[in-house]
Amino acid sequence: MTPRSVDEAATLLRELGAHEQDPAVVGTPGLRVMLVAGGTDLYPNMKRRQFAPDVVISLRRALPRRIEQNGGLHIGAGATLTEVATHPLVRSRYPALAIAAGLVSTPQLRNMGTIGGNVCLDTRCNWYDESLFWRTAEGWCLKTHPQVVCRVATSSPRCLAVASADTVPALIALGARVRVRTADGERVRDLASLYREDGIRHLDLGRDEIVTEVELPPADGWRSTYLKLRDRGSFDFPIVGLAAAVRLEGDTVADARVALTAVASRPLLVEGAGAALVGSRLEDDAIAAAAEAAFKAARPLDNTAGTIAQRKRTVSVFATRALRELRESVAGATPRARTA
Repeated sequence: MTPRSVDEAATLLRELGAHEQDPAVVGTPGLRVMLVAGGTDLYPNMKRRQFAPDVVISLRRALPRRIEQNGGLHIGAGATLTEVATHPLVRSRYPALAIAAGLVSTPQLRNMGTIGGNVCLDTRCNWYDESLFWRTAEGWCLKTHPQVVCRVATSSPRCLAVASADTVPALIALGARVRVRTADGERVRDLASLYREDGIRHLDLGRDEIVTEVELPPADGWRSTYLKLRDRGSFDFPIVGLAAAVRLEGDTVADARVALTAVASRPLLVEGAGAALVGSRLEDDAIAAAAEAAFKAARPLDNTAGTIAQRKRTVSVFATRALRELRESVAGATPRARTA
């Protein structure tokens, strides 16, 4: 199905998915309905039979793609990652987002994938992101079969699949909000509130809610960057991603945020790291304190590439590098794409 407006898509989603979410409807299973924008995550998951929806609703024609300044910056959820990464306003005023979007996968997939899709990206795990043949032979996992224990930590009552979206920590560090539409209307939420510490139900969205826009506040005084660790530098998902943003008043940090991805089932805003930087001039001791706070907040597990120790140590190293880079940028250099 290809609705031509968000309102039409929200109405379809409610009508087709109504039985699935209504426990009062007995004996009627309803339809498994899923949304797709660029399809760079959903379609591979369907190919591996991780998802088997009865109906797929395409948002390609419905979602706005505009990127425009209106106080801050408004980015339609249908804007491609290439459009976000290369837009002059994003590159000049929100460099962490431009860097993060530009490091997602390959050019071909960035041309198809959307900012809205990346915000809603499914969680990942070595026990989950495999072919149907592999999973049948090796055994199922909690994410696809609720009656099976988690293969990462057998005593865990919940799925420990990992949040791995590149743009999300950048958006959180930049103070982003999202506009969410239903058939009844719309609301605006802080982006960070969208996520749960749950590898299966990782999004705090209703069955008929659609993310339609990302809103960024004015960037006056803010400097930001994003660093990414991955096995293959050309296209892999992050096994550690770190975004840092600081707002300066003169040469003193008035506000700061450090956010992580790929080290938990949800993206993490490390409040202790931001607190360590406020009031400082990004001196080495303040940066070291922020890096230590980020190190303590990271909880990587053995369900992606890299070892637990390597990924946890990388968080500290990346926090130090990112904040030193921002300190150097005060002298006039522009943060650049960094991957390891």
